[in-house]
Amino acid sequence: MRKWPAYGVAVLMLGYAVGKAAFAVQGRLGFPTGPVVSAAEQERYFLNPSLAQSFAAVSGIVGAMLALATIGAFGRRVPRRLMLVALAVLVVGVGAGSVVMVLDGFVGLGIGWQWYHGVVGLITFVLLVAMARGYFGADAGGDDTGDAEDLEEAR
Repeated sequence: MRKWPAYGVAVLMLGYAVGKAAFAVQGRLGFPTGPVVSAAEQERYFLNPSLAQSFAAVSGIVGAMLALATIGAFGRRVPRRLMLVALAVLVVGVGAGSVVMVLDGFVGLGIGWQWYHGVVGLITFVLLVAMARGYFGADAGGDDTGDAEDLEEAR
């Protein structure tokens, strides 16, 4: 199984966590370099912005840990069904967000993401799919990537 997609997802998730933590400290909704969230929208939001951003930062850290668990020894100790459910939640949640970034960045949905956010969204989506495919394929015995590390582990 190729490991670079999981490392890529982990780095992106940690970057997400850092950005959300920065906004949590500032008490703002949104994301650095992202669309500006107006004061009126922040007033209508159902959670305190610092609390909401703190939850999002923690979810980024959990997502990074899950990505690394798909390739690490820890992930092999977690029950397969639990890993599959957690990975499905990660792929659907982050994948949906990345699709929105791609569509808004390149087509324009009115949210405010720019073309470079669309590129990041596209990279994120590709890495998520590659990571999930690698995990599902490796567990199902259908991993055909032929990495030398996999051959060494099989011996």
